[in-house]
Amino acid sequence: MSIVCEPLTDAMTSAWDAYVAGHPQASFFHQAAWRRVLERAFGHATHFIVARRGPEIVGVLPLAHVKSVLFGQSLISTAFCVYGGPLVSEPAALEALATAADAVMAKTGVAVMEWRALDDLGQMPDGWQVKSGLYVTFRRAISADDDANLKAIPRKQRAMVRKAIDRGLTASVNQDVVGLHRIYAESVRNLGTPVFARRYFEILAETFSSCMDVLTVRDAGVPVAAVMNFYWRDEVIPYYGGGTAAARACHANDFMYWEVMRHAASRGCRMFDFGRSKIGTGAFSFKKNWGFEPRPLDYRFRVAPGAKIPDHNPLNPKYRLFIAAWKRLPLPVANLIGPHIVRGVG
Repeated sequence: MSIVCEPLTDAMTSAWDAYVAGHPQASFFHQAAWRRVLERAFGHATHFIVARRGPEIVGVLPLAHVKSVLFGQSLISTAFCVYGGPLVSEPAALEALATAADAVMAKTGVAVMEWRALDDLGQMPDGWQVKSGLYVTFRRAISADDDANLKAIPRKQRAMVRKAIDRGLTASVNQDVVGLHRIYAESVRNLGTPVFARRYFEILAETFSSCMDVLTVRDAGVPVAAVMNFYWRDEVIPYYGGGTAAARACHANDFMYWEVMRHAASRGCRMFDFGRSKIGTGAFSFKKNWGFEPRPLDYRFRVAPGAKIPDHNPLNPKYRLFIAAWKRLPLPVANLIGPHIVRGVG
């Protein structure tokens, strides 16, 4: 039978998720639930495509149509996620999904499509480009034993964790996205980055309640750092996190990720995904200091004639003045404006 591609329907959601759950290259960000998250949180149209050979699913592709007055339009798999791209059981399914995605590009008039695959997709159809040298991810196995995990952290970074422990910092785990967003908003404003709306965090907590939590660090009872963590198979993925201005002095961020590792190991996680970072940034250096080796992320792009691969990242020199100005905004103003900007970045 030939391969047929069709849009994901609510009736097919369970079959989609079963296919994702059984695919060795699947990630947390391939789950069908992201379709509703992106629609509800950002108002973006989604095009989740299923490839079938007869009744059998042989591939899936989650796509979101991101529109922005500032940044233009793009199709992204998966928008607001670090991984995505197609999952396939055979090479013919990759070609079929690429053809179906091309049809979505033509229908929507979008000039750029991006697939954020973690793993090599193999031979791509003609006309695709690869963008290298911007992002890396950091993934490492962890042990069930806390002492072994602590010893695996390089000496200087381990000393920071021990200082935080000796200071008496405490950590609690719940689903307090309100407290998380308060800390996260201050953290990203200080970095010169627009913040997500708190509603987005609430939707994530509601959608993934069985496989997410928030770890909050306190210094003398005062919250100074927090992070939202996702759990997928045997992996923990610390995703949205940050610290207040007071966090650096008490090594709260070091303590936070150590506590995430400890808590995840107790849950049975054996892989710590430290997430995506841009090469040359502070986050990149921080994760390397933990002994994680950077793994290049070579995203794939389909670009219409006359269009270019977008470069919407803080390292782009044209955003330098914007970042400097954003850092000086009063926090309430940044929180009001930020969600309207960041929803268009994807």
